[in-house]
Amino acid sequence: MREIVVCGEALVDVVQEKAASGATLAPLQPALGGGPFNVAITLGRLGSAVSLLSAVSTDNYGQAIVGALQGAGVGTAMLQRREEPTSLALATIADDGSAQYSFYVEGTADRAVTDPGSLAPTVAAVTFGTLSLVLEPGATVYEDLMRRCHAERRLVVLDPNIRSVVIPDADAYRSRFRSWMPSVDVVKLSDEDAAWLGEGAGGSSVKDWLADGVAAVITTAGASGITVTTADDEVTVPARDVDVVDTIGAGDSVLGGIVHQLDRLGALSPRSVRSLTTDQWREVAEFAAHVAAVTVSRPGADPPWASELRSD
Repeated sequence: MREIVVCGEALVDVVQEKAASGATLAPLQPALGGGPFNVAITLGRLGSAVSLLSAVSTDNYGQAIVGALQGAGVGTAMLQRREEPTSLALATIADDGSAQYSFYVEGTADRAVTDPGSLAPTVAAVTFGTLSLVLEPGATVYEDLMRRCHAERRLVVLDPNIRSVVIPDADAYRSRFRSWMPSVDVVKLSDEDAAWLGEGAGGSSVKDWLADGVAAVITTAGASGITVTTADDEVTVPARDVDVVDTIGAGDSVLGGIVHQLDRLGALSPRSVRSLTTDQWREVAEFAAHVAAVTVSRPGADPPWASELRSD
C-alpha cells in the first residue's frame, strides 16, 4: 500500500466576514484549519491513505482537530500531543471572497514538533509547507525531514503557501526556499506566492527551480486556472465556473487533489512523476481544479468527498 504523509500545522481559523454595509464586522466564527491540516483532510475525503505529522495541543481545539482528522479517514498515529495551546489564525473575508490573515502562534503546540524518526517503508510521498516551514524550532525539524525523504527516494511535494506577516526576514526565507529545491520533486504555489518569491536579494523563479531539479511546478491563478510547468512543456487548464463563497482552503484542496491524482496514476515516486506525459499532467490539473471548485463554492475549508465528485 502506498501511503502519504502530510507534514505541518493544524490550527483554528477564526473567520470574520464583513457585514453587508462594509462598515462593521460580523461575529467571529472559529473553524479548524491550517494548510497541512486542510491538505490531509482533502486527501482523506478523496480516499487516499494519508496521515498527518504534526504537534497538536491537548486543549479543546486540539481534541477537535484529532476528531476531524479521524472523521475524514486521516491517520493520527504520527501526531505528537503537547500541552501548549493551539495556534490561531484570524481570517477576514473580503467582498470578492478572498481572505486576509493574521496569526497568533507564540508558544503554541505545532511549532514545537520534534523529529519523528524514520518513516515507514510504505510512505511513498511526503508533503510540506505553510507556517511549519517558517516557525522555529519546528521549521528546522521539517526541513531536515524533507532532505531525508528525498535521500530515501520518497516523493517530496512542497507548497510554500506564503504568509508574509510571519516571515521576519523575507530575503533569508527566499534563499532558504531556493536551498530546498534540489530535495523537492513537485512545487505547488499561487501566482502571488511565485511573484513574492521572485523579489529581493534571494529571489528565484520557476525556471530556477526546474534547473535545480524540481520535476514540475504547479501554479494556481484563481479564476485563470492552473498551470503545470516542467522542463519540457507547459499546460494550463481553466478554473471551473462557480459562485465563489470564499477562498479559504482553495489552494490546499488543489494540493490535495494533485497528490491524490498522482496516487491514482501510480506516480508517487520521484522517477514516476518525471515520466508523466503532458496529457497526464493535464488530467492532474483538471482533477485539482474540480476539487477546488467545490471547496470555494461553500464557506470555509470544506473540500469534497470522493462521492461528491462522482455525482457532479
